Amino acid sequence: MSEYSNKVQVVKKSTSSTAEGGQDFYASTEFDHPYPCTKIMWSPEGEGGKDLLATTGDYLRLWDIKDDGSGRGTDTSKWCHLLDNNKNSEYCAPLTSFDWNTTDPSLIGTSSIDTTCTIWDINTQQVKTQLIAHDKEVYDIAFARGKDVFASSGADGSVRMFDLRSLEHSTIIYESNRLPPPKQDKLHPLLRICWNKQDPNYLATIMSNSNKTVILDIRVPSLPVATLAGHDGPVNAVAWAPHSSSHICTCADDSHALIWDLSGIGGPKPVEEPILAYDAKKEINNMLWSSSQPDWISIAFGNKLQILRV
Repeated sequence: MSEYSNKVQVVKKSTSSTAEGGQDFYASTEFDHPYPCTKIMWSPEGEGGKDLLATTGDYLRLWDIKDDGSGRGTDTSKWCHLLDNNKNSEYCAPLTSFDWNTTDPSLIGTSSIDTTCTIWDINTQQVKTQLIAHDKEVYDIAFARGKDVFASSGADGSVRMFDLRSLEHSTIIYESNRLPPPKQDKLHPLLRICWNKQDPNYLATIMSNSNKTVILDIRVPSLPVATLAGHDGPVNAVAWAPHSSSHICTCADDSHALIWDLSGIGGPKPVEEPILAYDAKKEINNMLWSSSQPDWISIAFGNKLQILRV
């Protein structure tokens, strides 16, 4: 929805089974959210013993979700903090995405259309650092495995890598406008980036209105090590397997979720076909590969949230 008034719903799995033998899911809580969420994410496990939920839109917001232990639809949500770095104006630059640092869960990085990335310390609710990351809007930010390194992508068609220990310099990992003719010198915004969960040398990115997923090796900047082109529509989301360095899932407007095996990446034979495919019948807008239960992938399409076993 593009209206101001939106809602966030927390869905939980019931402890009882349905008559057909499946699991029953229910909405445990629901709360209002100004403007649509550009991203929503639970805190890494063990963050202060709290069930914290973060959302971005106009601002970065943290929500404390209380579970009363009844197991059925009576959780309450409590607004914790609104993190705002714009103290001198009543207007704010919308946030396009964010990422939670799994090594240090007190850190959250946000990306914005105002060309900046901001690293927040949520314990102090203060900005740790803010930097101009791109020449145009920044569309995504993602921490690598570890505390200090993160990457960003944006409307200028570049993927850039930063180190919190030395922010004077950044490394351009990839530029989409350096494609072969006839696409050479054309601007291709990069919408999303995702680090390999097991091997931090690899990350994936997707372009605006492109059916391809580009796989990058940070040790060899500028040149993709693989390009996955199995979709018939624009790719909307990508996720590496949390338990494997060689598997990745992509989803797109063609209603398909595809899982690829990249174990032969960099070898003589290019990766041409996925090993698994699922047809959702409608455009898949987003997905997530569960880190705690890696056999499960959730996909969002239409007005549905579906959980797939792989």
